[in-house]
Amino acid sequence: LSESGVPQLVQPMIWDYAADLDVEGKVHLVEKYRRCGFSKVWFASAFKGATGVNQSLTLIGHHLKNHLQWLKVANSSPPDVLEGIALTGWQRYDHFSVLCELLPVAIPSLAVCLQVLENGGYSEKIKENVEKLLGMSNLETETFMR
Repeated sequence: LSESGVPQLVQPMIWDYAADLDVEGKVHLVEKYRRCGFSKVWFASAFKGATGVNQSLTLIGHHLKNHLQWLKVANSSPPDVLEGIALTGWQRYDHFSVLCELLPVAIPSLAVCLQVLENGGYSEKIKENVEKLLGMSNLETETFMR
């Protein structure tokens, strides 16, 4: 790859939507890309639409854990390697599938994920901030929002 010149033309994106993604494996992958000449990499997470083809509600806790894992990868990687994190929000799994998790039901998940990335973690204070921003009395992360 380094001889091809590709690393000077593109930046790879590493995708993983799992709540328990392999942090060590992702750090090793970042290191491999660096050895091939890529100076920057992107991470791709999801705030909705990555937990099932017929999912209609967003389980915030799954996406929260995914973002916390990506923060661990970022903190374990060289400080100058991460170009950014793309928060994906899949609407369907393919063009023949029905829509899943429409945006309105996923807005609390998006707000939590953005706050996690902005603040470098999750706490009761962040939960309260999201509740205040969205005008909610109780943000539920481990059960489906009512």
